Amino acid sequence: MAKCNGVELVVVEDDPNDVELIKRALKKHNIANDVKVLLDGAEALDYLFPNGNVLDSMPKMIFLDLKLPKVNGIEILEKIKTNQALKNIPVVILSSSKEDPDIKKCYALGANSYLVKPVVFEKFVEVVAEAGLYWLILNESPKN
Repeated sequence: MAKCNGVELVVVEDDPNDVELIKRALKKHNIANDVKVLLDGAEALDYLFPNGNVLDSMPKMIFLDLKLPKVNGIEILEKIKTNQALKNIPVVILSSSKEDPDIKKCYALGANSYLVKPVVFEKFVEVVAEAGLYWLILNESPKN
């Protein structure tokens, strides 16, 4: 297994503006010190499943966009939630899609939360900060 090197949060997001807003929200609220940003679905799968294995030091949570280049977020979510070693990592979908089929599919596959990206900067930062606070600080996850 590959090491995660203390990464607390993985962000899978292809929009550089959204990545910057997420990082800014987390930093502003001192929520996550070590954030790994992955810019497309293939990069996410390579990171989470290096050489076909899985990480031996898991991140505390994953923010996952659905509309990603190469491999979409639903496929990534399915691979995470069907893998014995990764399935307990909280996955928060952070998407611009309000489509009911997307929401239902994500929950059916085991998403822990589904958040629609607010279009207003301040609200976006607030949503990310609150989700990060809950999943990284308040939530108790099983130990691997």
